[in-house]
Amino acid sequence: MKLSTIGLSGSKVLADFFPLPEGERQYPIEYIENNSVIKLFEDDSRVGIGLAEDDLSLREDLKNFHNKPVEFYLLEKNDLSSYLAKKHSTGGDLEGRSNMDTGQHLLDKLANDAPVINLVNSIIMDAMSKEASDIHIESFTGSATVRYRIDGVLIIDREIEKKLFPAVSSRLKIMANLNIMERRLPQDGRINVHMSGHDADLRVSIVPISNGESIVLRLLNKKSRPLTLEELGFSETSIKIMEELYNKPHGLILLSGPTGSGKTTTLNSIIRKLNNPSVKIITIEDPVEYDIDGVDQIQTNEKIGLTFESILRRVLRQDPDIIMIGEIRDKATAELAVRASMTGHLVLSTVHTNDSVSVLHRMMNMGVEPYMLAGVLRGAMAQRLVRRLCSFCSNKEKASDLEKKLLAKNGLSADSLFRAVGCEKCGGTGYSGRLVISEAFQSNEETENKITSGSPTLEIQNYLIEQGMIQLHRDGLMKAVQGLTSFKEVERAVLL
Repeated sequence: MKLSTIGLSGSKVLADFFPLPEGERQYPIEYIENNSVIKLFEDDSRVGIGLAEDDLSLREDLKNFHNKPVEFYLLEKNDLSSYLAKKHSTGGDLEGRSNMDTGQHLLDKLANDAPVINLVNSIIMDAMSKEASDIHIESFTGSATVRYRIDGVLIIDREIEKKLFPAVSSRLKIMANLNIMERRLPQDGRINVHMSGHDADLRVSIVPISNGESIVLRLLNKKSRPLTLEELGFSETSIKIMEELYNKPHGLILLSGPTGSGKTTTLNSIIRKLNNPSVKIITIEDPVEYDIDGVDQIQTNEKIGLTFESILRRVLRQDPDIIMIGEIRDKATAELAVRASMTGHLVLSTVHTNDSVSVLHRMMNMGVEPYMLAGVLRGAMAQRLVRRLCSFCSNKEKASDLEKKLLAKNGLSADSLFRAVGCEKCGGTGYSGRLVISEAFQSNEETENKITSGSPTLEIQNYLIEQGMIQLHRDGLMKAVQGLTSFKEVERAVLL
């Protein structure tokens, strides 16, 4: 919106005016910083100027400076800060400072310089606006690279000069209350940020590598709107099985999948459905990723002895009806989870396996007796995340002979399939957002007998398939036929 002669009447996004004037056609960086003003466009008949704050005297000065009509626009401060940070990432403002001082004093100075603060803020703000799940900042031989994980895939966002990396690293360490002088040992911390009206919790992991450090920030947006099982992309069949499982009065329900497959989000969606004043729900998480009113959420802290196992022992004295354990990692936690299931509690947890049936032998490998597992396990589910096709640019093309063969092998058919294309709406990737592909089963008397007798995983799996279990890859192929995702995405997520 243009600025009125009285005041501000609206705002514009800086990207709407790209490409901006550069070099001699743009105001000096110092002038932009000091006055929060930037030239948006200029031609023979007019000039467009963006302001982060309305300043009548500045507007009059600019009108007098330009000998042509001037149009003023209101910009977001964060937009202008991000633009300045990217300009500063060339390192021009820090040139020559490496000889000014040495040691911690210099690191403190560089880390608290405005250009570095703006750069770090810009990296975090851009990641939040692009809904990235992780930020990777890595120092290589000649430069440092910033990458965002968006919809499960790493994408290069920018490169910054090698000499800026120590200052960026130090800035993040200061924000996370870590030792800025420590570059030999890994460090972990947390950062709470409030930017652009959003609260986010960042888990910080810093690991030394041959050319410097690898910094990874996991973004946890606690205030994001919780998604239902339907919105996550679960099929009607999987939702029906899960509803029957989590409505059991007691027993053990296990979710499996690799790191980053959305298990915690699924568990939180189930907990929200179960949450009501008549039941006491306690969760043990690392970390607490979503705030749920009415639920007692406990965060582990191994540094002070608050492990899953130690917390679970005490939680059982809190008279809970439902317990959610973020992950079963060892024998002690596995045995406690089973015992809690046997004493009238509904226990939900996760384990790291490739499919739903493999959770059986994973639990037994951790020391749980087969007869005990058979008695408490109500069912299990495995999941993966695949990228959704962009609804604006996906294109239907003829299916290849190999694709038709694989579909037929799974009892499906399609003459054509949707492909990823790429447009402005999806950032050229062809995808926007993610959805779940899953497999789930309920335990029955025959399953219990097979578990107790130590039947091989393949034998149990074949039995469950005969009973109607839809495997991961088939669920993915069904979603590809529906046009929700692409054949290549399913192939990337599960081995076809």
